[in-house]
Parts: sequence; structure tokens; C-alpha cells
Amino acid sequence: MDLGLIVYALNLASIYALMAIGISILWSSVGIINMAHGATFAVSGYAAWLVTGALKPVIAAAFGKTAIASAVMAGALVGSALIAGALCGVIIYLLAFLPIHDKPNFQVRALIVTLGLNIASVQGLLWTFGPRNQGLPKIFGFGRWEVFGTRIRYDQAGTIIGAIVVMGLTLAWLRYSRRGLEVRAMMQNAEGAAYSGISRQVTALPVLMLTGALAGMAAALLSQTIFVSPTAGVIPLVKGLTIALLGGLGSVPGAVIGAILVGFLEAIVGVIPFLGQRYVLFATFLFIIAVLIVRPRGIGGLLDDTRE
Repeated sequence: MDLGLIVYALNLASIYALMAIGISILWSSVGIINMAHGATFAVSGYAAWLVTGALKPVIAAAFGKTAIASAVMAGALVGSALIAGALCGVIIYLLAFLPIHDKPNFQVRALIVTLGLNIASVQGLLWTFGPRNQGLPKIFGFGRWEVFGTRIRYDQAGTIIGAIVVMGLTLAWLRYSRRGLEVRAMMQNAEGAAYSGISRQVTALPVLMLTGALAGMAAALLSQTIFVSPTAGVIPLVKGLTIALLGGLGSVPGAVIGAILVGFLEAIVGVIPFLGQRYVLFATFLFIIAVLIVRPRGIGGLLDDTRE
């Protein structure tokens, strides 16, 4: 397989994994299928666009066209996207969890509320910014590396490395921090965690902030290759949901493996002459449906069976 194709596949898998992990963690720990995840993605992208646009002349005046200026701009872009995503998580907590978490059919109610939030957010972005696409600064530059005769763009390498770092930090937080251990307990057995004194009401806020920040990071990384628009979160939301299902809802390793499989599938289908990009979505969903027919619990269920 061509190295350039592998890098392209890993680039796609990195974005998909950030979205799918957030959806999977949120469902298994809080019990919400967050249909506003795509809105969080779009809002984070616009927040990064506004912040970098406001700071660009200030950074240029202070540092000129130096490497320090690029680093400061990159920090502003990523930081604003992460903060905006986390704040979206707080809003979802206040509107879609706190008022209804103790009501009957909480999961269905939350699904409907988050879907309404998603629609309202997209319409609000359209009303505020219009349908025009907006471009964010290229924080990784425009160059290419030559590796074994294959040219790898800076933005592709930066996206892969950035996603790996963020996912590593997320997993470390879940594994070693007190709050992360509480979240893992909720993911494994919500009733048992409640008997141990772990409150879902308290745990839900950091989980929603974390998953919102992951969506913000995905927006910051994907903005290096595509434009920001009010509907920019639709495809990442659909891909994140389907990959979370493929990986097995609640399984973080399953979500990562599912993202890698889908990334490689899309990259391979896209270069087949008689298929191409027109059939990428068709091939992806056909693959996911086939896996779920054979393994209804997804890849996560297969991993659990292997452990047993």
C-alpha cells in the first residue's frame, strides 16, 4: 500500500476517532446520545475563526512573521476551539441533562433535546454568519516532507500527531485522575457506581465538557483541510455516531479501531477507478451494517469476548 494513502487514511481516522470517542464515553457514562455533537463541532470552528481573526493583527504586530508568531496563533486556534467545545458541553449539561436526568425515558428525552439544540445552533450560525465558508489559519504551514519518496503535507502529519496526543491525554485522565476513575466506574456499572457514592449528576458535567473539548479539537484539526461553515458538523456527527456503533457504544478501544478501519476503507475506495469518492459513503455504511449484522455489539463486543 502506498505510504501517501496510509497517511491520508490515518488523517481521516484521527478526526473520526476524536468524534467517536466522545460519543462513546458520553453514552456509556451518562446515558446520552448527543445529537448536538455536530453543533459543538461547528460552534468551536467559528469560535476559533473569530478569536484568530481578532488576534491576527496583534500577533503580527508583536512577533512579525516568525516561528513564535505561528506558535502563538496555533495556541490561540486550538485553545479557543477547546474552550468553546467545553462551554458547549456546559450548555448541553444545563439544557439537556440537568432538567431531565431523573425523568422517565431520560435517554429518549435527551436525544430529542440535543437534536433540537443541534438544529437551533445550525440555524443560529446561519443567521449570524451566513452560509459562506470561512477559512482558518494554517497552523502547520503549507510545506511537505519527503519520506521514502512520498510527500506528506504538514497539515496531515500535524493532524495525526495532534489527535494522538489529545487521545493519549484523555485516556491518561480517565486512567489516573480521581474524576476519570469515577467516569470509568460509571461506564462499567452505573448502578454499582451509584451505590459507591458516585453521582451521575456530578460526573456528567466534566464528561460533557471533555467530549465537547474533543469535538472542538476535531474542528481545529479538520479546519486545516476544509473550511468552517454552519453545517460543517453534520458529516463528523454522522461519522462519529456510526463509528461509535461500529466500535460498540461505550468501548473506547473499539471506537479507535473502528475509526482506523473506516479511515482506511474510505481512502482505499476513493482511489479505486470504478468507484471513487462518489461511493465512499455507500461503501462505509455497507461495511458498518455488515459488521453489525455479524457482531451486533460491534468491535467492542468482540474485544470483550476475547478478554473473557
